[in-house]
Amino acid sequence: MSTMYAASREALTQTRAALSSALGSVSAGAATAAAAQTGAELFTVVETLDVQRTLRSALADNSAAGSAREGLAEQVFGGKVSAETLATVKAAVGQNWSTTSDLLNSLVLLGRESLLKAAADQGQLDGVEDELFRLGRIVAGDPTLEQALSDRSVSAKAKRDLLSKLLYGKVTAVTEALAVQAVGRLKSTAPADAFDALANLAAARREAVVAKVRSASTLSSEQTDRLAAALTRTYGKPVTVHVEVDPELLSGLVVRVGDEVIDGSAAGRLAALRKSLK
Repeated sequence: MSTMYAASREALTQTRAALSSALGSVSAGAATAAAAQTGAELFTVVETLDVQRTLRSALADNSAAGSAREGLAEQVFGGKVSAETLATVKAAVGQNWSTTSDLLNSLVLLGRESLLKAAADQGQLDGVEDELFRLGRIVAGDPTLEQALSDRSVSAKAKRDLLSKLLYGKVTAVTEALAVQAVGRLKSTAPADAFDALANLAAARREAVVAKVRSASTLSSEQTDRLAAALTRTYGKPVTVHVEVDPELLSGLVVRVGDEVIDGSAAGRLAALRKSLK
């Protein structure tokens, strides 16, 4: 999500609070289902606004009273979405956003956060994060699939249908919903990068740091756990380890956490040696 100006950041904060309040009013037994439904419906609302330019402009028109925009949202979406979704959409359009894109992107973000809340409620957040990371690696390693999902001449619906068929029954419902939605709004983002961003969003919900690890060979579960434990001690907060096998490293690991890189690979040591000999 691109950087927003102060007005949009405040609008997002207010809308997120409205979403939290709406979901918080749902009974405990129905909270998980409500979060999942709200996430899916917010995606549907955005898809509607994507194709209906006049409606999109009217709901984002800062020259109109916020109450008028809220009334229009209720007129259009009332009875078609849940009370929690409608409350969130009305709260969003009642705010003043710096750009229309900020409004739409924020609704997408809140939809994703709602789905991740549902996953967390079901104890599936770790699994969703791992599935999204692995999906990114699969797509990055399959040029034909990557091209099919990023081809701008192919409709968003066709891309979503393709990915949905590939994922059906193989991942959790939340992972499928997040990935399928994202692939229809890639714009200039590579599919693998979009899935990585979703995995990072899941990690952020757990307040975890993401370590992207390239290894010359496959790490066992025990080795991955030990590495995660060591990095957790180093950074002072939970660390999620995402491992990608890269035989070109020859041996060892390359660990990236944010902008920090720890290169313990043989290829890295050879490169450093060659540099020192110049």
